[in-house]
Amino acid sequence: MSTETSVPHPRVSGVEGQPMDASDAALYATLLTEAPGGLAFFDRDLRCRRANDALAALLGVPVRELQKRRPAEVLPEALATAFEAALRKVIAEDRPLTDFDLVVPAGEPPGASDAPDASGDAAGVATAVEERILACTWLPARGGEGERPGVVLTALDVTERRRAEEVIRRKEQRYRSLVEASAQVVWVAAPAGGVIDDAPEWRAITGQTPDDYAVGGWLSVVHPEDRPRIEAAWQDCVEENRVFETNYRIRTKSGTYRHFDVRAVPIWQGDAVIEWVGANTDVTGQREAEEMRGRLTEQLSAAALRTARLQQATSMLAEALTVSQVVQVITEVGRSAIGADYSAVALLDDDKLRLSIVAPSQPGAEGESGPVSRDDIKVSDQTVMSVAVRESRPFLAEHPDSLRLQLGHGERDLFAQHTEERAWVGLPLLAAGAPIGALRFSFTRPREITEEERVFLEALAGQCALAVERALLFEREHRTAEELQRSLLPSDLPQLPGMVLAARYNPATRHVQVGGDWYDVFRLADDRLAVAVGDVMGKGVLAAAGMGRVRNALRALALNDPRPAAVLAGLDRLFSATEDEEQFTTVAYAVIDPETGKGAFSNAGHPPPLLISPDTPARVSTREPGTPLGWPSQRQQTSFSIDTGNTVVFYSDGLVENRRRGVDAGLEELVAVAADAPPEVVGDPERLVDFLVDRMLAGYEQVDDVTVLALHVPPKPD
Repeated sequence: MSTETSVPHPRVSGVEGQPMDASDAALYATLLTEAPGGLAFFDRDLRCRRANDALAALLGVPVRELQKRRPAEVLPEALATAFEAALRKVIAEDRPLTDFDLVVPAGEPPGASDAPDASGDAAGVATAVEERILACTWLPARGGEGERPGVVLTALDVTERRRAEEVIRRKEQRYRSLVEASAQVVWVAAPAGGVIDDAPEWRAITGQTPDDYAVGGWLSVVHPEDRPRIEAAWQDCVEENRVFETNYRIRTKSGTYRHFDVRAVPIWQGDAVIEWVGANTDVTGQREAEEMRGRLTEQLSAAALRTARLQQATSMLAEALTVSQVVQVITEVGRSAIGADYSAVALLDDDKLRLSIVAPSQPGAEGESGPVSRDDIKVSDQTVMSVAVRESRPFLAEHPDSLRLQLGHGERDLFAQHTEERAWVGLPLLAAGAPIGALRFSFTRPREITEEERVFLEALAGQCALAVERALLFEREHRTAEELQRSLLPSDLPQLPGMVLAARYNPATRHVQVGGDWYDVFRLADDRLAVAVGDVMGKGVLAAAGMGRVRNALRALALNDPRPAAVLAGLDRLFSATEDEEQFTTVAYAVIDPETGKGAFSNAGHPPPLLISPDTPARVSTREPGTPLGWPSQRQQTSFSIDTGNTVVFYSDGLVENRRRGVDAGLEELVAVAADAPPEVVGDPERLVDFLVDRMLAGYEQVDDVTVLALHVPPKPD
């Protein structure tokens, strides 16, 4: 574009009115035609007096349209308003205005429709423009004599730069928004590890200033337990230029701690690290959720364990028949389920005024063996169990102060030897809503009982109360059964000068019912001795009644005709006439002359007698045992003689047979046990029956009654 198409140039004088020299003229002309930026001069009436082609192109207005016109006459309204506002400001304040951006809107400029034909002047043609951003500087013009003729404008097209800056600004804004949304603290550190940049998020969280957290000051807000680990790890990563990835707790400005996951990476430039960029992510909510899940898992596991323990207690209590066995189960299950160190169970006496401590069936359990004291506790006393019984509710004392507050100094000498106790639980044992005793647990450390544990303990106490009530009934019935059983047996055995007798009756410990085992020894009219051992199969009243009938019938028959075969034949007839076919009864019966040891023996299906002699090995009789009573059979009678120093032992099948040992194996074991008996035991029937019973039952569960009767002929004195 030539200068001839521009606004006509004025005649310009040099200093003190001298004409401009050639170099000045050349500079002026070049600026107007070749300068990349826009140039213009506006008078004080805001009219354009001079403008170069570059400004005209930036504004999208032909140069001739600008001449002697105000911006409002040729420019879009918004642009013209900003343009004239800047001119007025410079004129009014007589000082430059810089960093002022003008936005030239996109579109057809004014006057475009008035453009000349295609062969016309290119400088006079307005073209469509895109939106442009112009960085403008407005300078007050200075005349030769201090005049202020107007304003000089310089304008540079900064559209691309501004757009790039906007892109960068938006990226930074998105990045910052992303950081804020993700609860991250972003920080920058020097290659040596010291913080070198402001971290507003860190300040907002910790309350530290940049000076506080510069260099290593940030470590002061790291949790003391985490600080040594974090400081060492950070230094190692800085020295080795490797990624720093860890987690730690930070103290906030409110004084609480929050959990952060941290990751920092070195920024490389060539072969050197120029800085570190790190991000701390607040994971407190996640950690708390994990801890909550962990606690819930622990609680669920504990609840499942307590449920299993309660089921175990229910199963074990079903097998516990005595009060001591019940106490053993409850103390073991309760203490293992809640971690108690000591336990005790006490039962109310008949007048409901005192509690008596009950010992477990197996003393010596770890932590406490049996009751602490046999002393009774008054229900009116201020003790853990007394309060639980009086008020029929659980008593809880989580630490000694709580115990003193509730009881004063009432928890007296009964448990004083456990001076290390620091927490207590007392639970009433309720049957049909009424207390029958109390259950007590204690701990050697302060202990809070949770609601779940309390529910478990109350359920355990309920199971204990039912089991104790059942056990009390069992023991009472068992005592009654034993008394009934023993009333059907001889109160004492005959005392004979030439023969010594001893008997032992062991009722089955797992049954409360009377049984059918019995023995009898009585004198006949001719001073001979009648000996009988029998077993009516079964338990309960029917077996006991059958035993009584057989025993009485045998005596009656023996007094009439004492011969063993005749007595058993008479019992057969009695059975056929009166007893059920299902009534299975065995009897071994002998008649002996105590002076000579000679006698006769008959067996109705009973185990064979054991023969012990000092000269020959112990053995059982090999004679045919015959059939049980009531079965058609020709009763056989055999003669025998008990020599001096010999012993014959009659017994019931409970001695040789059980769930794990058959009859044949039991008979072999009985012979072996008898062979091991020392001579002094064999010569003393009382010791012999105890020896046989103890050795034969050792290691086995007794499920049947055991009856043993021994007859010994001692050597005659010299």
